[in-house]
Amino acid sequence: MGWKAISRSEVGTSHRQENIPCQDYGDYRLFGDIIVGVVADGSGSAKYSHVGSKLAVNTVIDLFARIFHKSEQKKLSPPSPEEESKQMFSKIVQEVIAQLGKTAKQNNCDIKDLACTLLIFIATPEWLVAMQIGDGLMVVRPQNSPDYQLLFTPHKGEFVNETTFVTCSHALEEMQVKVIPSPEFIAAATDGLENVAITLKDCQPFPRFFQPLETYLQTTTDPNQEAEYLVNFLQSEALNKRTSDDKTVLLSIWQSSEVV
Repeated sequence: MGWKAISRSEVGTSHRQENIPCQDYGDYRLFGDIIVGVVADGSGSAKYSHVGSKLAVNTVIDLFARIFHKSEQKKLSPPSPEEESKQMFSKIVQEVIAQLGKTAKQNNCDIKDLACTLLIFIATPEWLVAMQIGDGLMVVRPQNSPDYQLLFTPHKGEFVNETTFVTCSHALEEMQVKVIPSPEFIAAATDGLENVAITLKDCQPFPRFFQPLETYLQTTTDPNQEAEYLVNFLQSEALNKRTSDDKTVLLSIWQSSEVV
């Protein structure tokens, strides 16, 4: 009984051809019945965005690790109204910005050289609270429901490939926050998977994209020891024909009993 999760990234074919490192990063941590998941996508025009995305994710994970270590308990109260949740996430984003600024100063570069988007979710079997700055996607299937829900509309700017990054002056104004009850399956991904995972016209998830990924997670005993399916999917020629961008996906599922 508990959460099963996995996060994997794959460099895009366009970046591989230009010898550019993967600028995405994703990770998660389990704290008893709580899962914290984070995904970031570095700006393609930022010199050290691959550093920024990993630093942003690790900062959030480390922050929650310290919180749970200090409290010495792995329980959280149900989430407060979204307005108060925004205040919580604002503090988290400010910590991310502070760490990005510190790293920029240490490396004699501008903080915008570390620019990245940021998606965070905190979930228990009873509730999920999530935020998003920039593009990418977060999809949830609640317990006792067959339907996948896209939590946020990916933020796109006026021009192609333009979005909001945590380093933007208006990042907190553009931050989206949502609270929902009883999550069972959660998927967070960078924008390299947007055009194959959701319909951009009406922002609806493609069930045929998420159903095989959920089935894989349901049936594997240990996703991180049995990652071949997900790795092969992210590296597949069929997927690379649809997108040349970096791809990161974080999958998690709550199981109250073993699947037989």
